[in-house]
Amino acid sequence: MLDLENHITRYSLLSKRVLVAISGGLDSVVLTHCLYRLGVDIILAHCNFQLRGAESDADQQFVVDFGDKLNIETLVKRFDTKKYISENQTNTQLAARKLRYEWFETVATEKQCDYIAVAHHADDNLETFIIHLSRGTGLDGLLGIPPKNGKIIRPLLAFSRDELYRYAVENQLSWREDSSNASDVYLRNNIRHHISPKLKELHPTFIQNFQQTLFHLEQTADFVDFHISELKKNIFTEENNRIFVDSEALKQLQNIDFVLHKLFYPYGFSNLQDLKQLLESESGKQLFSSSHRLLKNRNQWILEPKTEISEEIYQIKEFSESIDFPIRLHFDFVEEVGEFSNNQIFVDADLINYPLVIRHKKDGDYFYPFGMVGKKKLSKFFKDEKYSLIEKEQQWLLCSGADIVWVVGRRLDNRFKVTKNTRQILKIQFFEKKIQFYLEE
Repeated sequence: MLDLENHITRYSLLSKRVLVAISGGLDSVVLTHCLYRLGVDIILAHCNFQLRGAESDADQQFVVDFGDKLNIETLVKRFDTKKYISENQTNTQLAARKLRYEWFETVATEKQCDYIAVAHHADDNLETFIIHLSRGTGLDGLLGIPPKNGKIIRPLLAFSRDELYRYAVENQLSWREDSSNASDVYLRNNIRHHISPKLKELHPTFIQNFQQTLFHLEQTADFVDFHISELKKNIFTEENNRIFVDSEALKQLQNIDFVLHKLFYPYGFSNLQDLKQLLESESGKQLFSSSHRLLKNRNQWILEPKTEISEEIYQIKEFSESIDFPIRLHFDFVEEVGEFSNNQIFVDADLINYPLVIRHKKDGDYFYPFGMVGKKKLSKFFKDEKYSLIEKEQQWLLCSGADIVWVVGRRLDNRFKVTKNTRQILKIQFFEKKIQFYLEE
């Protein structure tokens, strides 16, 4: 019997319910039989993609019969794969993968399964390694198939296909052969039929040596990830829902291409040349990924989730104690002026005309900053206060008619301040909405 005990211990499978993905081929039949013999609580799930006509239906019947023989609950899903490919403009392999795993996740939830076991083995890992290597990759791409990814587990990853074959023969197991596996049209099949055998001829224990090499690469990756995490702690600072990066410290680092990739690829930035150019750029230069924006601001970079800047105008038509959108403000009449802060102001209520307006900046804006004499263009205020481009875009203004009452969270307008002639004092408080934003490890 294959030495699965270590894997059973790793995942504590004896106390878990496991959904086993079974195609009817050698690998998944061996996986099912091993888990069954070890007494694991399993359910079988088979996908019929209806791509090989009678052969697909024969695979399905084989799996059903195999499940019945072992008295295991067996679930089957028939997919109209060709229709899905046409509607989604994708290829056969990607379509089958998406349909398969989406269904497995659904079934695992419905059946309260702790894991989804798939039958990838060491030869699959070698093929994946070669595919990534041929396309060009970094350290992470050379790690192969992970033994665990969320609910997905791969108990056979440590064993070669030859070992699975010997197990099947010793236990008199039968299985189905997928005719499409004989074709060299797919890259993986080509590697399986022509490249892997040549590599195995180089040394009798090639697969075992390859497995050991993967182990060393995994240890190296863990070491690198730890030090990248430590680097982030030193040069990444989270504040006001943004990450500020010390770009001057970045410039001093060795192996800058590798470091930039590790730091910013998780946020969607993959063009190293663009990132290196940003290091030498003037303030205001920015890069965009599909999910984030990276802005050069003096001696730092500002990283934030990409959001649409609203040009809408929001009105407060009459007095209200509080509003929650687009920003959270609280209004309260008080007897005397309290302590001013960036997020709390006191104004002469009689000077406020409704509807109040909440908006972002526009060309020509000006106001009379509290504590100063005369008016000032908002753009000049932003410059003097060293606003970044992002901060300029996202700054909210509270206005009475066309007049700015408050550059929210920053500065009151002098025209609305409380004086000795004030009869009613209105306190306005701003509460920042915190969004979840984390340093990716």
